[in-house]
Amino acid sequence: MAAGGLTHIDWQRPWLAPLAALGRQAAAHVQAGASVADALNALIDAGAAPAPGVRFVPQAALPAGMAYEQFIHAQALVPTRDNLHDFFNGLIWLHYPATKRRFNRLQAQVIAAEGVGARRGPLRDALTLFDENGAVLLAPPLLHEALAARQWRRLLVDLRPLWRQARLLLIGHALLEKLVSPRKPVTAHVYQAQAAIDCVADADDWLAADLDAAHLAAKPFNPLPVLGVPLWWPENENVCFYDDPVVFRGARTP
Repeated sequence: MAAGGLTHIDWQRPWLAPLAALGRQAAAHVQAGASVADALNALIDAGAAPAPGVRFVPQAALPAGMAYEQFIHAQALVPTRDNLHDFFNGLIWLHYPATKRRFNRLQAQVIAAEGVGARRGPLRDALTLFDENGAVLLAPPLLHEALAARQWRRLLVDLRPLWRQARLLLIGHALLEKLVSPRKPVTAHVYQAQAAIDCVADADDWLAADLDAAHLAAKPFNPLPVLGVPLWWPENENVCFYDDPVVFRGARTP
């Protein structure tokens, strides 16, 4: 990755707040000439980030014909390319290590039982979707209910004051990559937290414990266009922002 690619990241964006401190440090290492893998390892070695239980290695370390998830599980090494996608993947490993290890363990178990195959199957498909594009919503019950029903005006206009008690944590590294250039259609797949959580570390511990294989295989996610989150995008202060049926789609009828 050309170091200049990191200059497009606006660390002031509200969705990057939980990642910004380490993200800026990792970006500075890359801009000074380090690979993404070395930049992430440097934060661990310096004690800036807790050890996530893995190390980051160049993509070339992944043996030909071996599944990515299987390699991570066997070696505790994460093959990492020099691009924004893997840069954000590394940041999520540093902030949500228990969750990422849970993702990897479940993926490796399915691969060991069924092989890689042409299709991922329901559990691996759900894991990949959440790993790439997931988010966790910590919010009062009324917001959870409105999101599940895709009642967009109720969720984001009528109940707007309740968002002061809510927090949306982005987990998906592909989602974070998309938001480097924010567009209205960018949508997260949201897993709804039913627990009192005060910080990212608590969210990581809770999520890793809550990710049950059978539950995940049913894809228990709700779509949420990220730029519609109150206080996350200036244009959504105008309620007409939500009058866009292409982005804010109603619930499917049976």
